[in-house]
Amino acid sequence: MDTHQTDAARPVLEGPDIARVLTRIAHEIVERAKGADDVVLLGIPTRGVFLARRLADKLEEITEGKIPVGSLDITMYRDDLRMHPPRALARTEIPGDGVDGRLVVLVDDVLFSGRTIRAALDALNDIGRPRAVQLAVLVDRGHRELPIRADYVGKNLPTSLRETVKVLLAEEDGRDAVLLGAKQAAPAGEQ
Repeated sequence: MDTHQTDAARPVLEGPDIARVLTRIAHEIVERAKGADDVVLLGIPTRGVFLARRLADKLEEITEGKIPVGSLDITMYRDDLRMHPPRALARTEIPGDGVDGRLVVLVDDVLFSGRTIRAALDALNDIGRPRAVQLAVLVDRGHRELPIRADYVGKNLPTSLRETVKVLLAEEDGRDAVLLGAKQAAPAGEQ
């Protein structure tokens, strides 16, 4: 997700839109997997974890079964560690039955270059061997640098590189919204 602050950011999704999108994605997962018996949701911190929990709730409503949900920290698998200041590690929480032989759906807020998902695949490889891995994202903004695509997309949002996409979720930000804004120029000397 882009974390730059935006001036005059305009909402492209609000709370009810996000709820509707997650309901649609849950139905798509059930349809594609022919149920949800072996589905495990792993959210990518931070907002992907909240989205995975919400998606699990929707899946449980549809299937009337318990959906294992966890989180997958990708920090140490990123290929840009040396290019950014150090960041705190998030938690990796794998459901008790693990991921071996299961359909793992990675959940993230924004799909951009694809590098976060590449790192998630590497992290997942160290945890176990799923039967299959799929990707669910709230927003796909394009500009891929790697051959990665989402299986489930809440909203395709074509953007320019001069724009930012900021996802706000009530659990972290006090409200639900997806905002599109202009990227601010870096202060002099910080290019």
